[in-house]
Amino acid sequence: MTDATQQIAYHILSYLAENPDAQDTLKGISEWWLSEQPGRPNAAAVEEAVARLVSSGLVEAREREGARTYYKVNRRRLREIKALLTQSENSDAPNN
Repeated sequence: MTDATQQIAYHILSYLAENPDAQDTLKGISEWWLSEQPGRPNAAAVEEAVARLVSSGLVEAREREGARTYYKVNRRRLREIKALLTQSENSDAPNN
């Protein structure tokens, strides 16, 4: 996974940790979940990040109306997601 894709995955997990009832399509994820990020991530990178999160079981994919796929957090893994985010934040902290 590239650094950019990894950053997108982190931001998606961060959004889901704060909004566990959220679910959206890839387009919605780009437009809403990642709207706070500087610059608009490209669709391919968002799709790759989401695919990785789904394959790891942290995010679930559900097909709905008109064969659209919606993505949401795997609630059974929410505690693990929060721990991963905390670990990532701690590893990004500058060393004193």
